[in-house]
Amino acid sequence: MTPNSVWKRVHRVAPHLIQDLLAQLVGYGFHPPALKIADGIVLDMPGKPSYDSPSSFRVIVLLQTFSKILERIMNSRLSCVARGAVLLDPHQCGSLAGLSASDATATLTHEVRTLQMAGKKVSMLFLDIKGGFDNVNPSTLFGMLKARPLSPYLVSWTRSFLTSQTCRLRYQGSPRVFAPVAVGTPQGSPFSPLLFVIYVSRFHREIPQGLTLSYLDDFALSVASTSYGPNIQSLHRQYAVLKAWGARLGSGFSIPKTEFIHWRTYRDRGAVSRSPIHLDGSIFPPRDEVRWLGSWFTPSISTTTHFTKRLAKAQAAVVAVKRLSPPGMGLPPILCHRLPSSLLFPIRSYGADVFKPTVHMTRKLSAFWHKVQRWSTNCFTCTPTDILAVEGCLPPLDLLLAY
Repeated sequence: MTPNSVWKRVHRVAPHLIQDLLAQLVGYGFHPPALKIADGIVLDMPGKPSYDSPSSFRVIVLLQTFSKILERIMNSRLSCVARGAVLLDPHQCGSLAGLSASDATATLTHEVRTLQMAGKKVSMLFLDIKGGFDNVNPSTLFGMLKARPLSPYLVSWTRSFLTSQTCRLRYQGSPRVFAPVAVGTPQGSPFSPLLFVIYVSRFHREIPQGLTLSYLDDFALSVASTSYGPNIQSLHRQYAVLKAWGARLGSGFSIPKTEFIHWRTYRDRGAVSRSPIHLDGSIFPPRDEVRWLGSWFTPSISTTTHFTKRLAKAQAAVVAVKRLSPPGMGLPPILCHRLPSSLLFPIRSYGADVFKPTVHMTRKLSAFWHKVQRWSTNCFTCTPTDILAVEGCLPPLDLLLAY
């Protein structure tokens, strides 16, 4: 497999060489078989109670670097026309330019508050598609693309990209024999996330009522009415519709990752509803805390819970970082000084672009940040000139106060 640095050097020496080679492949809608040979690295998924099942592992596909250049070009072209061709739903996020996890989180919070201001009781079901990229049926995906006004070369190249794929799994004791892959998109390809989002867009169109948000394979199904009882019945019906359509697509929802919540406001004085929802023989009581896209939600959308979780994660990261630099050995002091801005600060402030911490929570976050800075400064043994050179790497102490 040719390193990506080689292609960068080729581009600097002959800027039009790669472009001319790829233009011919794109024009004919053809993806060479030599670029469809890949190695699949088997990685264990963290947090699994047991690793006796294949579902506890994921396969990351290492594709040819030259193939990835072409895939990124085709990803940019298809994403530019996907909205206009109605291949995507407005409530889909992930792998789309300008739409991140923060946008999905902000939309969810906004819609819940809007429905509550209208005097509605809001309930939400969080679903996760089982298998994800591995269950994409190329034939069904081709039918979706051909039914829309797309350039023929886009459809032809996508068909060529997904057919006749071969892969060999690499793990301890594996035979390392290439085998054909007839279903799924390569997890590791820059083109696969967009294809998957297009593939599951039909889930949004099958729900005539309510609000469905999604970020790749994470779905949030919301309903609102005058009480929580009708909400549960409505979620039952909508889940049945999604399950039936998922069977057609060859996809299902992961029961262990399903969560359910009844939203409340600070002014609600009634008894807290504990009415559960029954799905596929399992009972899902309403949760007091739900984690979605890295953000923590409570029924009243209290930001304290989210930042408490982030602070605890940052404190655990500090312990791990300190182990990397014991006195007299480990990381150089200058790296210890840079770690807070590159590692600890993003962990602590994740979600601050959507949630606003309380004054008390801001003080706790600032106190933690002051403590981290004192530790990183004490580790620093270079000259004052070196200290001033890296001082600009540290963000302001009270950056969260701006939100």
